[in-house]
Amino acid sequence: MTPTSDSTSSREARAASVVSHALRVLRCFSVDEPTLGVTEIAARVGLHKSTVSRLLATLEQENVVERDPQTRRYRLGIGLISVAGPLLAEMDERRVAYPVLLELTEQTGETSTLMVWSGDQAVCVEQIPSPRQIKHTTPLGTRYNTALSSSVQLFLAEQPPERARALLLSGIIELPDPTEAGIEVYLESLRRVAEDGVAVNYGKTSVEEVGVAAPVRDHRDQVVAAVMVAAPRYRVTPEQAEQLAAAAAAAAREVSQRLGASPGTRPAGRPCRCADPPPAQVPPATSRPMVSRRISLVPPKRVSSRDAR
Repeated sequence: MTPTSDSTSSREARAASVVSHALRVLRCFSVDEPTLGVTEIAARVGLHKSTVSRLLATLEQENVVERDPQTRRYRLGIGLISVAGPLLAEMDERRVAYPVLLELTEQTGETSTLMVWSGDQAVCVEQIPSPRQIKHTTPLGTRYNTALSSSVQLFLAEQPPERARALLLSGIIELPDPTEAGIEVYLESLRRVAEDGVAVNYGKTSVEEVGVAAPVRDHRDQVVAAVMVAAPRYRVTPEQAEQLAAAAAAAAREVSQRLGASPGTRPAGRPCRCADPPPAQVPPATSRPMVSRRISLVPPKRVSSRDAR
């Protein structure tokens, strides 16, 4: 190798190192810590303060970070939007979730669904049916307003308690016991759902069905959708329901990260709170690939309270 090629390789290595250091600096910022000082960043990335200062100065020139003139602390800048904008613009929950739902159905052998919240109803916007002969599916565009449905539980758990209470009192969200005492019990269950990071409907709306749902979050840490798994209750024991809940939570985290959510900032999904065991037990679902039919949304319709979603 000639001296010239050695020099070129050395410069390329230094350039790659600078890029790597700059990315590590940017990843120090988070929702919980939006502003940081040079000393804090240097300690986290393991670089000298002078090196971090030079990196921040360059990033500031490109509007990738901003410095507060009073505190001299840094925050992420709007220049990042011009970099990430084209990617974010083409992303939507359905497109991002589709391959994850395919894997989820292959893994569990049950129907996986993507649900969104319309303000007072959960709406099915994507679905991969189970390859099994006996399964639970629903047309795209179907709406659910039953309080015990797993997806409705999940979305209401993210609402302020006053909003959830108003929906229950008005009857827009249907609760079997809409009394003050019944609503209080239900609101307490929503607090557990928020804590667990997963909602479970183990035969609550239909003795024949089990539904589990986990939240999908975007880059703002807001719930924008839910990943749900639905299965016939006769082949899902409480223990298997926990496994379905864990699988749904893992899939929801993957979709969330693809939408820009920070990993590890929310509950990862705790053991589900299931009801009485089913009357019969069968072997766990087998895994087979399944291809979904890409169809247009059907006109929305309401579904009775006998539904696990």
